[in-house]
Amino acid sequence: MTDQRFIIEMGMGNDLHGMDYQKAATRAIEDAIRHSTLPIFLNTDIKHTEMRVAVTVGVQDPDKLDTSALEAGLPRGRATVHAVKGGQNVTDPESGETLVIATAAVEAFLPSQSDKWQMSKPHG
Repeated sequence: MTDQRFIIEMGMGNDLHGMDYQKAATRAIEDAIRHSTLPIFLNTDIKHTEMRVAVTVGVQDPDKLDTSALEAGLPRGRATVHAVKGGQNVTDPESGETLVIATAAVEAFLPSQSDKWQMSKPHG
């Protein structure tokens, strides 16, 4: 049975002082998650452990991310985090300080539910 994506959320996070890519990535993921709720787990017999969560985080230096720590911070499902080059670094020309901006896409998948649901017959 193949997984079907049922939600995708995007987020952005930053670290204004310290060039901390991990902090910016964590904030981007949290921002994406705050934009959604998944009442499907409250209103059906589907367990959140059936959900696969795939996160893509973009920062200018993806090798500086601890993806295992980011995975551990996700509240539901079986999560994987993939770091890619993206986001943005913005340097203040006056101070030389660099602001780090991260982006995140959080996708949630469930095994196909098509065999568990059926259309009701029209009344009439």
